[in-house]
Amino acid sequence: PPFWGQEPVMLRNSTTAWGTLSRAFHGILGIAIIGMLAYGLWFNHFLPKEAKLFHRSIHADIGYVILLLMVLRLIWRGANPVPALPNGTPAWERVLSHVNHWALYAITIVVALLGWAHSGAHKPDYADWFGLFRVPQFTSENRDNARFFEHWHIWLAYVLIGLIVLHFLAAIYHRFVKRDGVVARMVGGGAK
Repeated sequence: PPFWGQEPVMLRNSTTAWGTLSRAFHGILGIAIIGMLAYGLWFNHFLPKEAKLFHRSIHADIGYVILLLMVLRLIWRGANPVPALPNGTPAWERVLSHVNHWALYAITIVVALLGWAHSGAHKPDYADWFGLFRVPQFTSENRDNARFFEHWHIWLAYVLIGLIVLHFLAAIYHRFVKRDGVVARMVGGGAK
């Protein structure tokens, strides 16, 4: 039963709202990904070369966690219903929503995998996870490959920024223009 007028905690998704765990994944990953993008831009553009190795190592450590959380999020999404968009949502909005969500998932995973590939190809690698253990690497040291992986890691990070901006603008559109409850399904756990 609800506690002091609060709605009960809904761990799993329903057909009308995202559950507590889905909302937690969304919030944690949203903050972590945006933070990582900002962090990467900061240390790559504003720090001297000799200071970058430390920050790249921290960036990689957080990147491994983001990749793991993304995989867990997709498993959870596959095991739960996806809340339906409101009746009357135009087909173009449904298609754009679907494409943007899956592009966010795919590009986030590809960017993280490219960072991981860069780690193994770079000398020294970024496999020492916060000094606790070594993350296995699936690439071997190669300067040309390291440059290739880093190049695409950076460029696809810019694509990811664009997708996040579209996602954010869509949330503003649904919240303040359409007022159709789409944002409430994620933020509050239920359509209003």
